Amino acid sequence: MLEEVLSSDMEPYLLLKELYMRRKQELARQAKEESETDSDEESDVSGSDVDDTSWISWFCNLRGNEFFCEVDDEYIQDDFNLCGLSSQVPYYDYALDLILDVESSHSDMFTEEQNELVESAAEMLYGLIHVRYILTSKGMTAMLEKYKNYDFGRCPRGYCCGQPCLPVGQSDIPRSSTVKIYCPKCEDIYYPRSKYQGNIDGAYFGTTFPHMFLMTYGHLKPPKPTQSYVPRVFGFKLHKP
Repeated sequence: MLEEVLSSDMEPYLLLKELYMRRKQELARQAKEESETDSDEESDVSGSDVDDTSWISWFCNLRGNEFFCEVDDEYIQDDFNLCGLSSQVPYYDYALDLILDVESSHSDMFTEEQNELVESAAEMLYGLIHVRYILTSKGMTAMLEKYKNYDFGRCPRGYCCGQPCLPVGQSDIPRSSTVKIYCPKCEDIYYPRSKYQGNIDGAYFGTTFPHMFLMTYGHLKPPKPTQSYVPRVFGFKLHKP
């Protein structure tokens, strides 16, 4: 499970390699499922149109990445916004170039394995940029649209009546836990329904986002549920000791 990898004490390089291998297996499963369900659509996606798609758009449209919004290039190009990230991500410069679709003169010198690690580093770097971006006004606006479209899922609790949720991390430290969804109605957290979404690092959304979001858009904060489930046996309430 990814939870075990995220909570391990691996060195950054080895951790990145492990995350890459798991991501590669996941993408292989996705490709197989998509080819079985819609081979025509798959052939269209693998056509020439892919060349015109930015790395950020490609990444955000991967299955399981529905929680991510597209970060503006201008935000990423501002070094101030990326302060401190170079020490957290291996192959930082190459990963940043990949995110911004900048051709690197050194990419031809890398082995296939190194190029794959750069791709994994780019995903990690984007996640760490993303958690900062969604706390800005533009980021909040982008996440608002996804919230309105129920992209983050609905609360599974019956008395919350399908309340739309928000992504949240249980820690701001990368590799500590996977992303969860927060229900603003019952104020509890749940695992995402999709196994793909459940593999995303919670630090890419952070502990602050859903609460800052509801402070910014106060009119969206729902009232607490007025009912709660009462356990019964043959119609009688259970005695609470």
